[in-house]
Formats: sequence, structure tokens, C-alpha cells
Amino acid sequence: MNNASMPLHGHLKELRGALIRSLLSFLFACVLSFYFSDFILKWLTATLSAPLVFLSPTEVFLTDIKIALFAGLSLSLPVILCEVARFILPGLVQNEKRIFYPSLIFASLSFYAGVAFAYFVAIPFALQFLISYGQQKGVVPQISIAMYVDFHLKFLFSFGLIFEFPIVMVLLSRTGLLTVPFLIHTRKYAIIAAFIIAAILTPTPDIFNQCIMAIPLIILYEIGILAVRVFGPSLSSDKVDRMEEENNR
Repeated sequence: MNNASMPLHGHLKELRGALIRSLLSFLFACVLSFYFSDFILKWLTATLSAPLVFLSPTEVFLTDIKIALFAGLSLSLPVILCEVARFILPGLVQNEKRIFYPSLIFASLSFYAGVAFAYFVAIPFALQFLISYGQQKGVVPQISIAMYVDFHLKFLFSFGLIFEFPIVMVLLSRTGLLTVPFLIHTRKYAIIAAFIIAAILTPTPDIFNQCIMAIPLIILYEIGILAVRVFGPSLSSDKVDRMEEENNR
């Protein structure tokens, strides 16, 4: 019996199985990550020149839990996406199936690429600027381990999400909701939106950290336009010209 003819209770049974398998993989990854939380913490603090302190008896333990949750989600992401694929794929038409698995693979790789960019580029740059700024004011840095890890994980997770932007743009273009002329026409609004999103996602309210996130987001928007040109639905030149005329009105 295929997915289209399966009764409702069959769909619910499959959904329950997918949710259980996803949850079990996430919990296993969290337990494994908690066991290696000391190693992960050393990895997170490798670029920090100031010592860390804790301000409450439970702060270090709760910080290890936060680290385990983030690392567990990152490790179990491919499994969760595969479960999503197993549940959704039978209900898709052939053209949708052709791009579904590549989209899942690129979604995972894009998330990890965003995390890597944040770790190797954005966070060291932000930390060096912010700590040096405080030291120039004559303030001695004594950073709480909980606040530092929160700062780090928010950056890592936020960059992991915004690196999914080009893939989302391609998928929306395949449904007809986005086109290259529309994306080009709304570029100026996208730049404004990038700074608004950065202001919401960055862990500190200063313009410096907002620029660190907004500029890559704008670059990803341009990459998304290029990706839509290459992987989006093909359009005839006459149709493109008509759409450009409509957008320019």
C-alpha cells in the first residue's frame, strides 16, 4: 500500500514511528555529548584569552546540559532529516522527489558550514573586538561560563540557520513563490531585513555583532539568487521579460 492510499491511522502510525526514532537519536546524541562535555567546552573556549568563572553552584552543570543539547541536535540532525524524508517522500510527485534528497543533504551541510563559519570566523573576531574594547576601558574581563557558552551557542545556532537561506530560496522557487526578477527587485528590502534579523538573533545589541551576522546574510541572499537561477524552474526569456516589467512597475 502506497502513501497516497494509506488510511489516516496508517499515516499517524508512521508519524509516531518517525518521531520516536528522531527523539531516540536526539537523546542518544545528547547523552554522548554530555559525556564529552569537557572536551566540547575546551573546543568552545579555544579562542578565549580570558579565564572563565562560575557565579552559582549549578552554573557549570547547567552549562554542560546546554552544550549537550546543542551538540546532540547537531549530531542527530542527519537522522532527523532522514526520518522526515521517509515520511514525506512517498507523497511527493516524481519532480519533487528528484530534488528532495539533494535538498536534505545540502540542508545538513549548510547547517554545519554555518556553524563552522561562526566558530572559525565570526566568534573569534567578535570576541577579540569586544574583550579588547572592555580592556581599553580599564575593565578586567571575568566572564561567566554560562554567559560565555550562551553567547557561543547562540552564534553557532544562528549562523547554522541563516546558512540554510539559499536552500529555502531554491525550494520556494520550485513552488513558484519566488523568482529571480522578484528577488532582484526586492534586494534593497532584503538588506534591511538582514539587519533586522541580525538584531534579533545576535546575543548582544551592539551594531558590530549585528554587522557580523547581517553581512553574511546579505551574501547568502546573493548566493540564493544565483542558486535559484541554476536550480530553480526554467523560464522562457519572454516570460522572464514580462515578469521583470511587472516588478519594475
